[in-house]
Amino acid sequence: MNKQDKHHLEKQMPSELQSSFFREIQIEFLIHEMKDPVSIIETGARRLLEKKEKYGHLSSRQEKTLKRILRSARKTQGMLNDLLEIGRSESGCFTCCLFSPAKATYDALIDALETFSGNISERVIEYRGEHQAVEYLSDYGILLKIAPQLSNIEMLQDELKFRQIVGNLIKNALYHRQDRIEIRMGAEKDHIFVEVIDDGPGIGPEHHQMIFERYTQINNLTTLGRKGHGIGLAGALISARSIGGDIEVKSEKGIGATFRLTLPISLKKMDTDKLDCRYRTKWGN
Repeated sequence: MNKQDKHHLEKQMPSELQSSFFREIQIEFLIHEMKDPVSIIETGARRLLEKKEKYGHLSSRQEKTLKRILRSARKTQGMLNDLLEIGRSESGCFTCCLFSPAKATYDALIDALETFSGNISERVIEYRGEHQAVEYLSDYGILLKIAPQLSNIEMLQDELKFRQIVGNLIKNALYHRQDRIEIRMGAEKDHIFVEVIDDGPGIGPEHHQMIFERYTQINNLTTLGRKGHGIGLAGALISARSIGGDIEVKSEKGIGATFRLTLPISLKKMDTDKLDCRYRTKWGN
């Protein structure tokens, strides 16, 4: 081996070892390991905020900092849970139960607001009824419109995946909006749809497929004005297709974006023979 070949080998080895490390590491185990310290941070911040009589009075600056820590910890928890759920989706794993899609969509919206708009979410929680909370949110350009016929309809679907998908679409809209977002829910035959509309920078048609590819936001979309960690939309699409649905985007550069989730109301119509049986499927009566 001459000096040039030896130098080339020494130069290449670190990247090869790094690639081998990330191929062989058990990502699911790593995520579980990360959840414990994040949970401790979340619990500690929450207790300091909720039990001032025990831990002492907080200045306004201390309280603001703790609320920011709490929101960040919950955001990290959500991302870790989403990653685990994406892995289960790719393995064909789901848990089916009866639930209200209208209520699940509202809950997903509130969860998303905790991450992106802490002050708004705190005020929303103070309202006893959803109707009052929705009216309050409309004053801040956050509109939730659910077709009346869906108020009493239940879906036989994977509720956790449903909330994850809708939540990711809402977070994406909150991140990119200028003034408003609109969330619409309706029904078509044996499917429901959820549309999430923002007035952000928009996406050119030539980039529609790219935004659903993992990590492309970081490397390729920074010039488009839509940035992110590159997991949310990709994970939402994987999860949607794993339970018989799909996500479509309608957008042009400069005029905002509409993401449309379509799902069958009942998973019983899917072929369950291909599912990974490590997770028990819980069918409604």
